[in-house]
Amino acid sequence: MTSDPADGGFVVVTTTHDEEPKARALAGAVVRARLAACAQLYPVRSVYRWDGEVQGAAEWRIDFKTRAELFDRLAAFIGEQHDYDTPEILAVPVTTGSAAYLAWVERETMG
Repeated sequence: MTSDPADGGFVVVTTTHDEEPKARALAGAVVRARLAACAQLYPVRSVYRWDGEVQGAAEWRIDFKTRAELFDRLAAFIGEQHDYDTPEILAVPVTTGSAAYLAWVERETMG
């Protein structure tokens, strides 16, 4: 297993949506735009502070696998497509990974 951060690196970018169809639509739009090589959707239960109160909601988490250099474009795209006032948009660096998988991420994202 290996990755070369000197090549620009890779990240997993996470957001959430309140409904599965919205999450699937966003995931498909991002992958079609080649801003991520793939997206994975998971049902989650979120607990958060909003408008001064602790709230909870069922949500759909989306993890996008992409190149670090595409983060700004991906974040802007998510922000434009999302209906939350403040959507979660977080990137976690990939510190290591299968060379073959990361080469695939590189090929499948915009150049």
